[in-house]
Amino acid sequence: ISDQKPLGCWSLKHGQILTCPVVCNFETHEYIAVHDDKVLRIWKNEDINLDKAFKATLSADVHRIHSLPAAGPLVLFRGGGVRTLDVLLEAPQQEIENVISDEIIRWSGAFMEGQQPVLIFTTEKDGDFFVYVQKLKLSSLHKYKLEQEESSKPLCFTAHITNQTVTLLCLYSNDSVYQVLIPLQQDAEEEEEEEILSKSLILNFSVPGTVLKGTSLVALDKDHVAVLGSLAVPGKESRECLSIWNTKFQTLQTSKELPLGTSGQLWCYEEKFFLIHGKVLTVIMYKCETSSLAAAVGKLKDSQNLDVSSFVNWNTLEDEKLVDSFQSQESVALKAESKMNLRSRRSTVAKGQPETLSVGQLLLNLKDASTYVLETELRQLMSKAPTPDLQATIGCVVTALTDRCKRNPKYYPQNFLLEIVETRDLSYSLCPDLMAVALEKEDMHLLQICLERFPDIPEEIIYACLKAFLSISEAHLQNIDVNLDSVICYIDVEFDNKEVKTEIVENGFSAEMDQDMCDTKIPKETQSRSDGESCPVGLQKAALLNAVLHSAYTETFLLPHLKNLPAQQAILFLRYLYYLYVKCSEKVNTTLPGTRSPTINQIMDWMCLLLDAHFTVMVMLPEAKELLSNLHKFVRAQVRFYSELNKIEGSLRELQRLNHLRESQTYSIEVLEII
Repeated sequence: ISDQKPLGCWSLKHGQILTCPVVCNFETHEYIAVHDDKVLRIWKNEDINLDKAFKATLSADVHRIHSLPAAGPLVLFRGGGVRTLDVLLEAPQQEIENVISDEIIRWSGAFMEGQQPVLIFTTEKDGDFFVYVQKLKLSSLHKYKLEQEESSKPLCFTAHITNQTVTLLCLYSNDSVYQVLIPLQQDAEEEEEEEILSKSLILNFSVPGTVLKGTSLVALDKDHVAVLGSLAVPGKESRECLSIWNTKFQTLQTSKELPLGTSGQLWCYEEKFFLIHGKVLTVIMYKCETSSLAAAVGKLKDSQNLDVSSFVNWNTLEDEKLVDSFQSQESVALKAESKMNLRSRRSTVAKGQPETLSVGQLLLNLKDASTYVLETELRQLMSKAPTPDLQATIGCVVTALTDRCKRNPKYYPQNFLLEIVETRDLSYSLCPDLMAVALEKEDMHLLQICLERFPDIPEEIIYACLKAFLSISEAHLQNIDVNLDSVICYIDVEFDNKEVKTEIVENGFSAEMDQDMCDTKIPKETQSRSDGESCPVGLQKAALLNAVLHSAYTETFLLPHLKNLPAQQAILFLRYLYYLYVKCSEKVNTTLPGTRSPTINQIMDWMCLLLDAHFTVMVMLPEAKELLSNLHKFVRAQVRFYSELNKIEGSLRELQRLNHLRESQTYSIEVLEII
């Protein structure tokens, strides 16, 4: 998400509007959307056009669809009626009852109580607020009225269910959170009565000298809530922030300012926060500790200390220092321990505390250690028994190494970094500074390994690697250790490192047979180096370029960077792509031999992308004219060849069918007429 790589995009027709959030059906792995209030759309990930997706027009307006991992999607209508998606699809035009009258739904949530789905929603009418609890399997619906609060009203709601009791948390405009308890087990005779729910104050957002104006509230567990809002300080401009509070002891666990602003909305799913920060969607990991008075009071005392960030991984936010990064990632790397214990041991030497110190604290203690001590401690940290959070720990280790490289230009543990990348399952997002440091140090081998192994490299970094690979001289590459597995099987090399030229047969067509298709005459002395017969780059550079071809990218984000590639480098890269294209065409299955060799689709995609970015420049450059001419001629020959194959496709299929029908012991002579 941080690198903005879209995996799918679906658009509605002009004039159609999505009227409720799209959800995923966990059982069928399908997306469900509603547009124009009543039109239901269902599609799979591989579907491209929403117009061709499943469509059902419903009889009533939909408020929201809720999807539960252990149950089918639930559809809540604006009139308060609820249906499961399966029941709704059996008869889309079925009549939907109106449960609420002149009330507006303000919030809704779906939960599982054992094997039973429970839907809860709140409504407002003339300043009064009501709560509805519906158990679908029992077809029971209970209505409650919230106790009124003088001079304040609810802004948002959140809830959780424990022990057959709904805990509804309400954020009011007086900067307080109230708790409402609703038992799920009700007597039948109480069903028609409108019970008034009393509420109790559990939290007041008051920090000395400041007031927190909350806009969104999310329950994390039975003892913790997250609040997104603005922090108002007398005499100063209010600042938006995300904070986590302990409702059991009414203490602030941790908070973080959001200087780029937010949309006021906060989502929480599988121990991750989702929020709009500036113009990007930010994902922040968190981990709830067991609530205890000692921990809560300790964190309250040190609310301005960096230790509080161990509750949340703030590292995804912008403008964070490495110290914050270390402290934040420990929440994902190891189980956090009591902060009172951490404070009592803060001055202890890190070497003697590998089992008790958190990852963040250990890395902070090693910040100024010698190179030998640093690498020894980090190796010990990585050698621990595998845990679910070990990958994040390795990311912290790489971050520590790259930070030292930036602070000390003479320090660069190339072998250590290579060992980590080659043996650990890392990604770019876990160590975002690694490739930037490798580019600065011109470590081509490390860049090659990262390109081959990291699935989430930003397009800007892919372009930087491509430019670096094309810029470096062949002589310099001779002294660099590069993995040649992707090229050694199809580039023939003599002892003087010059490629042996081989005759190219273009899937049955030679260059001469299609000379009439292009009027451009190519001088004989230049034809040999541009017709695809010889590789325009050396083995090492070819291997590095292959790593770029294997990287995942989005054309929209890569094209602007690719336009900045110098013309001569663009021509060299296009020559190499043309060479690979000819090599692929030699094979019947259009597949290059070797490990991690580029595929025909990757080659074609990059050729098209490069031509889109530099076509005008290449048409005007004399040195590119013969290359484009040969490329055009070769593609025309390929099109003609496959066109001829298409003409006999039906006859070939008939022949294949007859081969299956023929008995192996019978002798026969058959004549097939090719029309």
